[in-house]
Amino acid sequence: MLLARLAHVSREVAATSARSRKQALLAELFREAEADDVPVVIPYLAGRLPQGRLGIGWKVLGRPVPPAAEPSLTVRGVDARLTELGKVSGAGAQSERTRLVGELMSAATEDEQRFLIGLITGEVRQGALDAVAVEGLAQATGAPPADVRRAVMLAGSLQAVAQALLGEGPAALERFRLTVGRPVLPMLAHSASSVAEAVGKLGAVAVEEKLDGIRVQVHRDGDAVRIYTRTLDDITARLPEVAGAALRLRGERFVLDGEVIAFDAGGRPRPFQEIAGRVGSSVDVATAAGTVPVSPVFFDLLSVADRDLLDLPFTERHAELARLVPAPMRVRRTVVSGPGDAAEAERFLADTLARGHEGVVVKALDAAYSAGRRGASWLKVKPVHTLDLVVLAAEWGHGRRTGKLSNLHLGARDADGSFVMLGKTFKGMTDAMLAWQTGRLRELAVEEKGWGVTVRPELVVEIAYDGLQRSTRYPAGVTLRFARVLRYREDKRPEEADTVGTLLAAHPQVRP
Repeated sequence: MLLARLAHVSREVAATSARSRKQALLAELFREAEADDVPVVIPYLAGRLPQGRLGIGWKVLGRPVPPAAEPSLTVRGVDARLTELGKVSGAGAQSERTRLVGELMSAATEDEQRFLIGLITGEVRQGALDAVAVEGLAQATGAPPADVRRAVMLAGSLQAVAQALLGEGPAALERFRLTVGRPVLPMLAHSASSVAEAVGKLGAVAVEEKLDGIRVQVHRDGDAVRIYTRTLDDITARLPEVAGAALRLRGERFVLDGEVIAFDAGGRPRPFQEIAGRVGSSVDVATAAGTVPVSPVFFDLLSVADRDLLDLPFTERHAELARLVPAPMRVRRTVVSGPGDAAEAERFLADTLARGHEGVVVKALDAAYSAGRRGASWLKVKPVHTLDLVVLAAEWGHGRRTGKLSNLHLGARDADGSFVMLGKTFKGMTDAMLAWQTGRLRELAVEEKGWGVTVRPELVVEIAYDGLQRSTRYPAGVTLRFARVLRYREDKRPEEADTVGTLLAAHPQVRP
């Protein structure tokens, strides 16, 4: 398939808000694609590179290259070139990357150049979500959409299902079954603003602690245990204590869903950063396990003794879970009958927060397990942390934000009255906000550089964030997790911004 065709469909999908039109465009594209194109076509539609980030910035991409007059690049050919580009390292790497990018861009038409730049910088925003691609794939092949969705759920890969469907037809879906040893994408939760809202929407529910750990899926087949992350990476070798816990359970074949978490000497959860560092490291695992031991906490059971439990109501899955997993290894929960019992859910949330956890997940008792989907029957509730901070600088945006000041440098007041940087964010901004802040920050600029501007610390912005973590990059020794802009507070003076001391007091478990 020519890249020009894919770039054209990407642009058309971006231009329409109608789901049916997006589906039709993708169905037509899939009919034209060969099975071997699929591993490239689907990630490209979603704005992802199969190779991951290539480390190519605007210093290289910003150099103008005359476009080709006619399209000749194929999606597989481009993928091969980008794979080659991703392998470049060592002395002279920047020069070699520049040469390879120049060769690629010179072979691309003007439309293809725009698409490639957006793809490499992560700025492709055409709305071709996986759910729409599944529907388009079903339409292209004549397979029932429900069967395609289930196959994708169990395969953990839209690409794998698409490749099989386009190569063999709907009969290929039969091979995608829940199998011990082959991970599936986990079910995820939507957000609710309060426990009362969640219970009001779902009725009879289980309210479970929301742990700030690492999501894991544990597969056991006899004496063999495999442990996977939510992105289906195999991390078995890094977590010997979790594998050992699975081997101590009575069952011989099962698939468990849960989290790993670490506790301090007082029994409170250790900071997420410590857990992530432990799970992410494969160096000297024995020493790491002694320093930061982790414990599995399970909340769902997907398969036991070769029985697929995915379609069972949550009540029945949990009953099976309780038979297999002892209470200390199961997530704490309470069951409420509906909105009239919401006070019990509120008490449980308050107790959960007091225990140091980040919130609760409210789950409908009659819900099946929708692997790989953000199901409406699971709603997470956690307090929203907000801060009033001061903008210290801002970086120029890229892609569709070119020409706009986008990435904000955020500061809190220190004890001496100065401002200490806590992190950056470019999230939560509307186009109107981007335009306004660009003008306002240029008015406050004290120095303008190639990367952006430093400004007088006068503009207060309200920031939401999910938590705090230690960081050696910032002078306060901490940084915000998942910060995003809520609104500007022109009604506040910079002296009214929050302080570093206030922030640290709100997160006593995090010590710089």
